[in-house]
Amino acid sequence: MTRETVADLPGAVLPGALSESLHAELVAFRRDLHMHPELGNQEFRTTAAIKERLERAGLTPRVLVTGTGLICDIGHTEGERSGVPLLALRADIDALPIPDTKDCAYRSTVPDRAHACGHDVHTTVVLGAGLVLADLHAQGLLSRPVRLIFQPAEEQLPGGALTAIADGALEGVGRILALHCDPKVECGRIGLRHGPITSACDRLDVALDGPGGHTARPHLTTDLVTAAARVATDVPALIARRVDTRSGLALTWGRIESGHAPNVIPQHAELSGTVRCLDLDAWRDAPDIVHAAIDEVATLHGAKSEITYVRGVPPVVNDRESAELLRRAMVARCGLDSVESTEQSLGGEDFSWYLEHVPGAMARLGVRRPGERTVRDLHQGDFDADENAITVGVELFTAAALMESPEV
Repeated sequence: MTRETVADLPGAVLPGALSESLHAELVAFRRDLHMHPELGNQEFRTTAAIKERLERAGLTPRVLVTGTGLICDIGHTEGERSGVPLLALRADIDALPIPDTKDCAYRSTVPDRAHACGHDVHTTVVLGAGLVLADLHAQGLLSRPVRLIFQPAEEQLPGGALTAIADGALEGVGRILALHCDPKVECGRIGLRHGPITSACDRLDVALDGPGGHTARPHLTTDLVTAAARVATDVPALIARRVDTRSGLALTWGRIESGHAPNVIPQHAELSGTVRCLDLDAWRDAPDIVHAAIDEVATLHGAKSEITYVRGVPPVVNDRESAELLRRAMVARCGLDSVESTEQSLGGEDFSWYLEHVPGAMARLGVRRPGERTVRDLHQGDFDADENAITVGVELFTAAALMESPEV
């Protein structure tokens, strides 16, 4: 099948639809992952479960050198020299360190661990797509080889994508696609855009030091509580005036600590937060801008500052052709009304590291139950997904693999 002929086929004709029996199996697989969440670089059980199912389908997955995460090729064996670049489908497999607060049969069994960002859905979708594509390959219907990438530690900066890339995940890959659950989008639809779809995200830790003393004599001390308060309020405002406002560079604090007694001015204070940015060029300049603003405010209040700026991830910038491939694939499966425009979010995603090497795109997979008014947001303990989204994601990916030109 060529890209031109498949693109015009109605969804009922396009092969790769998910059977009811496989859908049921994948729902059970997702629920098992949901009940046994594992944090980044600790996903040993998750990795073993994926590996076992792929091997049962006759595939040959390879676990990454770190021991968690794996890659698996379909229609391509190691050492094969067909010259046809692979289409990669990426899933992240780690969970979050928060409690699962839902009341359901598949609630997390691990205290203070939950798949509250939908990575269990992402993993199940790519697994399901792999199983369907392996069957299509056996029938001679897959014209371009596909690589499945099950990546660990997406929630850890700078992200497990760098580990996967260093271990050869992108060798021979010509394009990469991904999905991310979106509770604002109704199940049966995807959100899509060309260009930036997420933001850069870095981590910032600041330590302030100075001589403390009695609260009766603040003039003899460095008032670190006031200094920390000023850093917390003034630095974000300074940053906002030192870059183009369209870059969306924003510093938000998540932690501030200082002192132990009401009548003692402390000698040490700490602040932690994140720096997010919509624009790639502004993100590259962000460390210098943030350092200068913190030093300026701290010095004004007589405090010595020590800054730890941890580079996180750049924005995910969707390649136009890759986003168009996802759009065409979704329309082929679910019709013209199944794709909606989406905004660029301030969330970070290490899928961006893959796009530093090969073109690709990420779509937002609708997981909100039709008619449900309450939005269970990401990174919240009550997050859940309409499991019919698994079928939508699998069929989107299989359609994209069939519609992609082998020459790209």
